[in-house]
Amino acid sequence: MAFDNMDMDSEEDLGVEDITPPETPSNRPFFVVAGILGAITLLAVACIAAYALWYLPQQNRKEAAQLEEINAQNTAIAESLIQTQVASAYTETPTPTEVVVEPTATSTPVVVEATEVVATAAATQDPRTATVAALLTQAASAQQTSQATSAAVATSTALPTTGFADEVGIPGLFGMAVVLLVVIFLARRLRMAN
Repeated sequence: MAFDNMDMDSEEDLGVEDITPPETPSNRPFFVVAGILGAITLLAVACIAAYALWYLPQQNRKEAAQLEEINAQNTAIAESLIQTQVASAYTETPTPTEVVVEPTATSTPVVVEATEVVATAAATQDPRTATVAALLTQAASAQQTSQATSAAVATSTALPTTGFADEVGIPGLFGMAVVLLVVIFLARRLRMAN
């Protein structure tokens, strides 16, 4: 149409060259990303330090107080069980009744002979003492039984010590993070060298 034959001077005819500077690779995005990752790492370390310095000691004190309360309750229960067992095993021994014998006058001649007196412990021992000794023996055996069962319960609540954090710990994790950051920087440097 009418505009097809328009005689316009092109840039090539005017002697103007297309001047664009050569592109140089910029490290700015890499440093921004590295800075963000570094900030996240520092924030994580600060949070871990806050947890270790404030929250964890409070939690340990609460657990120790709770454990102490549970031990006190267990001790009270064990003592009441021992007392119950002792009371149920107690058998009342009959008390001797005094019989008053009034002397009567008899005409029986009294013959005095010399005899050897042998003192025995059984003759002088009170039957109540034997009963108390038997009850104390039963109480001691009940206490040993309750201690054996409480020791078995105490060992069964132990937590397992397995897993990565138990073997390596926080310093190992921090060291691995530093190593990975070094690998990132070295890979970027090698890529820039090519």
